[in-house]
Amino acid sequence: MRASKITINIFIFLILTATAFTSYADDLIMMRIRQTFPETMVNLQSAIKKTGYKISRVQRVDIGLTKSGFKTDKYRVVFYGKPDEVNQLSENHPDIIPFLPLKISIFAENNETIILTTNPLQLKKFFKDIPDGTFSNWYKDVNTIFDLTNIIE
Repeated sequence: MRASKITINIFIFLILTATAFTSYADDLIMMRIRQTFPETMVNLQSAIKKTGYKISRVQRVDIGLTKSGFKTDKYRVVFYGKPDEVNQLSENHPDIIPFLPLKISIFAENNETIILTTNPLQLKKFFKDIPDGTFSNWYKDVNTIFDLTNIIE
């Protein structure tokens, strides 16, 4: 996939997750995995569960992109969170609701797969009344999820 297509995919991800605060690369956490999409999807879902989160849904994005004229193979957004934490944050800080549950995009690129998400530490700038530990924990956990997803068995 050419650089322009990767840029379009990142842009679409930011729009879909409603977290496009800036366009700086530091705002994203991204990993290229040398596995096929199905293998990576299984590993990602397993890693999310091993890290103590529940998957709330998996949304297919490729169908809409194809209908809009984009050429894409497989593209999903995996929504995940800890139900008690999501409920507590939603109740006490309703302004964070559009950012919950957390999201990871996953898309195929030839025989590799790319996973990416918004860096949770970026949310700290906008939600100063939420304890810093929340965003730090999410950051640590998303890095653990990415590392576990990249384990080739």
